[in-house]
Amino acid sequence: MPALDEFSFLPAQAADLDRAVPVVRRVSLALSDGRALSGLRWGDTPPVVTLLHGAGLNAHTWDTTLLHLGVPALALDLPGHGESSWRDDAAYVARVLAPDVVTALETWTDTPQVLVGHSLGGLTAAAVAASRPDLVSRLVVVDITPGVDPRTGPAQIRAFFAGPTDWASRDELVDRALSFGLGGSRETATRGVFLNSRVRPDGRVEWKHHFAHLAAAAANAGADDETPDAVLAVLASTGWDDLAQVTSPVTLIRGERGFVTAADADVFVERVPAARVRVAATGHNAQEEDPAALAGAIRDEVGSVGNPG
Repeated sequence: MPALDEFSFLPAQAADLDRAVPVVRRVSLALSDGRALSGLRWGDTPPVVTLLHGAGLNAHTWDTTLLHLGVPALALDLPGHGESSWRDDAAYVARVLAPDVVTALETWTDTPQVLVGHSLGGLTAAAVAASRPDLVSRLVVVDITPGVDPRTGPAQIRAFFAGPTDWASRDELVDRALSFGLGGSRETATRGVFLNSRVRPDGRVEWKHHFAHLAAAAANAGADDETPDAVLAVLASTGWDDLAQVTSPVTLIRGERGFVTAADADVFVERVPAARVRVAATGHNAQEEDPAALAGAIRDEVGSVGNPG
């Protein structure tokens, strides 16, 4: 049996949706400070959509959504995630991450993008749209606002990753994800764990992303729920200032069982009066729980490029 790689799951996923296997390739970029930024290019023409994942995820979280969407796209691994380099300063906050995304857009796109960001990626997308409006045609923020209470939903993510930093097998990680109610079916969770972990030379398995190691270090140091740490800091940003400067149309998609409550969405509209709000019948990870519906919402945004409203 050939060894699995990051694209081994795509044929079966495409077949399940009765779609042809798309052209997807890994792209990488050397940054000026020596770090690397990586992502996935979907299609053989320039991207029209760029997607930024949430904390602890990676570009592959969008795979099924992009199979449904069927347009050329760029899905990035944010710094500290996937195949992108970890930051020595562990500064995984929107305004710090945004310049790397700008560099990626300048390198790999040639038209303003429908910029879609989930969770941490949503706050980062807002910072990008605020600083470089010429690169963004429309902004879609998925299940995050700067006002989300980090003691509620985000605390679950911190607890999930604040375990051991290495494991005997990927099956152990799948079991842990399912015990936290994450990952959906075992098949989906197994694919997600494979794409978000690596086997070290000693045979132990660890998460690819930096957050697991930061969360475990915080837990070992005895940090409690009231102590700010790197995982909570990514969701406690100055994002309202960024959103106030965004000139492109803004859409918030909140999961009805996600982190953003109806009250949070009301505040979002008060702070960003021109924003539209859509509700997905999902939890926080809409791109994994109902990728077809999310793809439909993104397709609406792509179709609206160049039109007012």
